[in-house]
Amino acid sequence: MHKFLVTGGAGFIGSNIAEALVSKGEEVVVLDDLSTGHEANMESFRSGVTFVNGDIRDAEAAAHALEGVDYVLHQAALASVPRSIEDPVLVNDVNVNGTINMLEQSRLAGVKGFVYAASSSAYGDSEKLPKHEEMLSRPLSPYAVSKLTGEYYCSVFSTVYGLPTLSLRYFNVFGPRQDPASQYAAVVPIFISKLLDGERPTIFGDGEQSRDFTYVSNVVEANLLAARSAGAAGQMVNIACGTRYTLNDLYSRIRSLVGIDIEPLYENPRTGDVKHSQADVERARELFGFSCGVSFEEGLEKTVEWYRSCMCK
Repeated sequence: MHKFLVTGGAGFIGSNIAEALVSKGEEVVVLDDLSTGHEANMESFRSGVTFVNGDIRDAEAAAHALEGVDYVLHQAALASVPRSIEDPVLVNDVNVNGTINMLEQSRLAGVKGFVYAASSSAYGDSEKLPKHEEMLSRPLSPYAVSKLTGEYYCSVFSTVYGLPTLSLRYFNVFGPRQDPASQYAAVVPIFISKLLDGERPTIFGDGEQSRDFTYVSNVVEANLLAARSAGAAGQMVNIACGTRYTLNDLYSRIRSLVGIDIEPLYENPRTGDVKHSQADVERARELFGFSCGVSFEEGLEKTVEWYRSCMCK
């Protein structure tokens, strides 16, 4: 048994990771200030974790949470392109200063591995697909810059201080516990919750923009594999399924699963959004044997069923 710290463990991805670790019998600490996460996300496994209510920018809180920890899975962030455009200073403070604080405190604590939740937004609006890790980064938003900066700090902490780090570039993660109520919510929970309520969702642009939608359990598995990955220190790795679907296709599939015939509203494209995104996942396969265990179609079915069951309670 090992001891894991999951930052942002009361959030969407973090809570799914923490739950998986608890189910495997690992010792788990969650560090979260509940600014965007919810304690309800930990309800089903709360007795299996030590919860520290604290800010990732707070050195004392981080040091306390890191006591005896072997591996850090750093998921905490302010994760939204629109939010970063509205408040770039705050997003930079949390995502950059919070990450360097966690890296420094992890170094001092002597952890064995540090996995960082990076973002495919680092690639920007490159026309070349699929996107691979050697491509030039062209971030289009303050959020993308903040997440890319975190990657650089992880790489430097590996090179300079010998802290084993690995940055996982997530591509459009979706699944249970993703908050549809936030003004910065992602497209999948918005589409599902709106349709379940009989309302018309909004699609920004013509809907022909495409994404490599990745079910959350695939991201959870990537984190667990990456934590113990040897010989990968300082690298960044794409985590996705290597496929892409347009928003129009996504909407059509969700509408069919929900069983309601409502046309979406179309509005102007949003600043900072990329047109197309698709991952090359060969490096993740080679480094730690990652594969996309749950397909886009299966993930959508699971996600719709989860939201339906939650909304019926």
